[in-house]
Amino acid sequence: MKTLVLKNKYQSNVTLITNEFIDSHMPKANGEFVKVFLFLLRHLNDPCANITIPTIADCLDNTEKDILRALRYWEAEGLICVEKDEEGRISSIEMVKAPCASSSTPTKTPLEIIPDVSSLPVQTVPDTIPLMSFKAQKELKSLLYIAEQYLGKTLSSKEADVITHLYVDLKMSYDLIEYLLEHCIDNGHKNIRYIQTVAFSWFKDGITTVTQAKQRSMVYNKNCYTVLNSFGLKNRAPADSEIEFIEKWTKKFSFSIDIIQEACRRTIAATHQPSFEYADTILEKWHQHNVKKLSDIESLDIAFRKEQERKKINESKPREITKNFNNFDAHPYDWDTLEQQLLNSN
Repeated sequence: MKTLVLKNKYQSNVTLITNEFIDSHMPKANGEFVKVFLFLLRHLNDPCANITIPTIADCLDNTEKDILRALRYWEAEGLICVEKDEEGRISSIEMVKAPCASSSTPTKTPLEIIPDVSSLPVQTVPDTIPLMSFKAQKELKSLLYIAEQYLGKTLSSKEADVITHLYVDLKMSYDLIEYLLEHCIDNGHKNIRYIQTVAFSWFKDGITTVTQAKQRSMVYNKNCYTVLNSFGLKNRAPADSEIEFIEKWTKKFSFSIDIIQEACRRTIAATHQPSFEYADTILEKWHQHNVKKLSDIESLDIAFRKEQERKKINESKPREITKNFNNFDAHPYDWDTLEQQLLNSN
């Protein structure tokens, strides 16, 4: 049988991917990050390309934050170099030679914004790192560096220990921890204790991927802003104390949002102003009475009205006075002595 000869007439319209990228970088990277990297390669030599972050996000059906997170990842990997203008906006992206991941001494990359993570100061990394694989060490160092960028400062030993605990002990993935930092800081929380609390909550609820965390965040944000709207509080984020109340109602009491809204409505009707404390007293009582749905509240209302009517009827009844003269004790008078005294007085 004659051997077939395959020809490609479109050889010039191709995007080349190195075997090193496929073998060393692609397996460990998030799939969405790989899509972003391939998109950059596709338009690398396209003179007609008019690429912006929103454009990439639209083409890949992602958010702009997802694209920026992917760029930070590949920059930490040493595959791209991101340049920014004076206002901090990305102005250009340079594709650079990837360091060999299998080498014991990674090649230094010409990054300016995020240097090769292996060159980060060792003192910011806890002593558990030498016991980890090279890949794990590299990812953890990258996470510590990214945490510093998000927090805008050098990490303290406690903050570094928290990040390490999440990665090493709780085995949270690189992508999930990075999203955790982004999520907390975007909502105005830079305190490491708050970040740790959110992480523990995710761990307890079995959240292991960024997709699950995003879904959880959507529900969480929806609950927060629904409560604020129920109180007439608009165009602002919930305060920490308010978040604690909402988490108590949704997690500890396991109330649905419609029950919480009803408590907010009754709070406004009673106090004519938003009060998380007053709503909490209402929900505390409903929790004690094992309220699970709105119909349970209606049953409590009916029972309460009946009790009030019974008390009102009892209070309106006239008091009955029983006269029983046999109940009076006789006075111990000495009638003979009294009679003699009367005669003597005459």
